[in-house]
Amino acid sequence: MAKKKKTTRFKSRSFIESFNHAVDGIISAFKYEVNMRFHLLSAIAALLLSLFFDFSRLELLGLAFSISLVFIAELINTAIEKTVDLLQPEYDIAAGMAKDVAAGAVLVAAVNAVIVAYLLFVVQIENFGASLLSKVRANPLYIAFVAIMIVVLLAIILKSRFSKGHGTHFQGGTVSGHAAVSFSAATVIAAFSHMPLITLLGYLLAFLVSESRVEGGIHKINEVLAGGLMGTLVTVLILALLTQ
Repeated sequence: MAKKKKTTRFKSRSFIESFNHAVDGIISAFKYEVNMRFHLLSAIAALLLSLFFDFSRLELLGLAFSISLVFIAELINTAIEKTVDLLQPEYDIAAGMAKDVAAGAVLVAAVNAVIVAYLLFVVQIENFGASLLSKVRANPLYIAFVAIMIVVLLAIILKSRFSKGHGTHFQGGTVSGHAAVSFSAATVIAAFSHMPLITLLGYLLAFLVSESRVEGGIHKINEVLAGGLMGTLVTVLILALLTQ
C-alpha cells in the first residue's frame, strides 16, 4: 500500500513564516479589494481626528475595536468570496448566498463603526476648539503613538501599491517598514527627550535596524533610505502640526 505524501505547501515552518503569511494576506486584501482601501483611509482619518478630542481610555478602546472589527469582517468576507469563486466558478444559489451573508457581516461591522464614530466624534464636535488642541499638545505619548501608527499604515499602503515583485510584505518589498518605524520612533524621541545623548542613541538604534535589513539581504539601500525618510518626514509633519 503506497504511503501518502505529506503536503507542506501551505504549512508554515515557523512563527515568523506564519506571521509573514498573515501579513501577505492582509496586504493582498488591501491591494485587490477597493473596500479595504476605503476602510484603511477611514481608519487613518479616525486616528488623526481622535487627536483633537479628549477621549478616555475606554472610548479609545471602543474606537480601536470598531476599526479592527471592520477589517476582520472584510478580511473574512474576502476569504469567503475567493474560496467560493475557486470552488464554484459558475453562478450557484448557495454560493451566492454564502457571499451575501459574508457581505452582510461587513455591513453590520461598518454600521457599528459609524455608530461608534457618531457617539465619539459628532456628540463632542461642539466642544471642538483651541482647548482641545492644547490637550493634545500636552499628551506627547498619544501623539507619538498615532504618528508611529500612521507611519505603519503608510508603509503598508506603499508596499501594496508599489510592489516590485521581490521579497514579501513582512520581509523585503519596495519600502522598508522596519526603517520607517525605527526612524519615526527616533524622531519622536528627539522631539520630546530634549537630551542630545538620548536623541543620538535613538537615531543610532534606527540606523542599526536599517543596516541589519541591508546586511541580511532583505532590503536594498534605496528601499531602506526610502523607509527611513518617509518615517522621519511623516513624523516631523505630525509633530509640527500638533506641538507648535
